[in-house]
Amino acid sequence: MAGHSTAHPPVNGKAQSPQQWKIAAALAFAGALSPLPIPISGLHKFYLRQPVWGGVYLLLGWTGIPRIACAVEGVWFLSRSQRAVTAGDTIHESVAASEQTQAIARALRELEQLRQEGLISEQEFEQNRRTLLAKLN
Repeated sequence: MAGHSTAHPPVNGKAQSPQQWKIAAALAFAGALSPLPIPISGLHKFYLRQPVWGGVYLLLGWTGIPRIACAVEGVWFLSRSQRAVTAGDTIHESVAASEQTQAIARALRELEQLRQEGLISEQEFEQNRRTLLAKLN
């Protein structure tokens, strides 16, 4: 669909981006700390595409319950944004390590082929093999 924005997290609050969790946290804190007589708690629920919960928060806005819930959820959303960053880093490191291992395995196979063809000596083979294996550690 042309012009469709992906700025909002997916349905049910399962946002993938740490930035989206930070925005949801900011909206939750705004609902918790707003001095306005009009209840704005629940805006983060609409942002997370949970309109039923957003409506519940707005309906109960005259009580203090949504403000407390917003504060708790704001802290929770901030922790989720940090976990998303950490998980992304871990995945990136894992992929990089896997690619490095595959490259070393290819190099070892090529080295073995050179030895079998007699293009390098047994000593050169062993020296290069140890160097490659040391890169795995």
